[in-house]
Amino acid sequence: MASISPSPALTPWGDARSGKLADNLSGFGRALRRAGVPVDAARMALAQRALLLVGLRRDDFGAALEAVLLSRAQDRMLFRELFDAYFRNPELAQRLLAQMLPGAESRAARTQRRPRVSEALAPVHAARSGAREEEKLQFDAAMTASALRRLRQADFNQLSASEYLLAERLARDIPLPLPHYAARRLRPGVRGSRPHWPGAMQHAVRSGGELLQLPLLQRRRQPLPLLVLVDVSGSMERYARLLLAFLHAATAPRHARCAGGAALRRDVFAFGTGLSELTPAFRLADTDAMLLAASQAIADFAGGTRIGESLARLRLRHARHLVGRRTLVLLISDGLDTGAPEVLAQELGWLRRHCGRLLWLNPLLRFAGYAPTARGAAELQHQAHGVLAVHNLGCLQDLAASLASLLRQ
Repeated sequence: MASISPSPALTPWGDARSGKLADNLSGFGRALRRAGVPVDAARMALAQRALLLVGLRRDDFGAALEAVLLSRAQDRMLFRELFDAYFRNPELAQRLLAQMLPGAESRAARTQRRPRVSEALAPVHAARSGAREEEKLQFDAAMTASALRRLRQADFNQLSASEYLLAERLARDIPLPLPHYAARRLRPGVRGSRPHWPGAMQHAVRSGGELLQLPLLQRRRQPLPLLVLVDVSGSMERYARLLLAFLHAATAPRHARCAGGAALRRDVFAFGTGLSELTPAFRLADTDAMLLAASQAIADFAGGTRIGESLARLRLRHARHLVGRRTLVLLISDGLDTGAPEVLAQELGWLRRHCGRLLWLNPLLRFAGYAPTARGAAELQHQAHGVLAVHNLGCLQDLAASLASLLRQ
């Protein structure tokens, strides 16, 4: 296999002939795995071959690794931040390869990193102890109370990789009983106002022609149709995945049926710079399979946010089948819109007029004294029937009661 000659300015990164490049690359792969990115031996071998082809220019180096090591769009921002931290200087790389913390000698303020990046750059024994703590959270009842209490109140964006995975699994067990309404169709019941004559005749046949019981008809109870719009822009990266997992499990057919057997009608869309339909992915029974299908369906994950244009596509392509006077719309976003404000105002106004309730689920409500000063947030505040917080597990547990209270208003 041919070798490459790195430029003098980049020799600290490693030389393929002396073996440093392969060692550094292996250490970087271990850091990615600790951060929750699925990287196997086949991808690492492909990464070595790619680097021999593109050379060691920083841009080409990073682009080649990103192309061959990542399989999910939601891992891109994490990869870039971890790449910059890992290959900043040779001393940092050697410390990481020796499984040491990447601390600087000076007292300069550290850059703010994602919890997953900080955990990935921590020593191996710290990662293993974190895994043991996660096992205790699941199986040790003696420490569950205090640990889970902290986890329920922690912001999703501040959780480490292991804590985030645990929070995601806990969110799948949180119920979300949606309100019901009386449908037009009737079914036999005990509190109806109309006789059910076919049923009465059947009872009479069994009793020898005597009409001993008069069944009644009552209206079927049916859950409100649900339309979920999830912001998948960069600022909503961590919230989007966890909330999708929560809503998929909480509105599953086995949980969302009422006493009459009517199933919940749910339609799910993701929006960023465009609109992606996730309803087919939500039909999958397994939540992990749904998340994989959703990530493949979303082409603009961790990009910008254009809520108005996305709602315009919803109105033009799907409104006839989705939006009705009883539909409950959950719009999950931080309101940091980059589109034209007049388009957003027009489309939000249309959506409000053609649905039963428009509720804004805003993770930025975690900040005390939050005010919707951004143009998109101000318009959402004006048009929505209510605003709810969804930044931690505690908020998700209170979501059902909050929805019921807002709908009663």
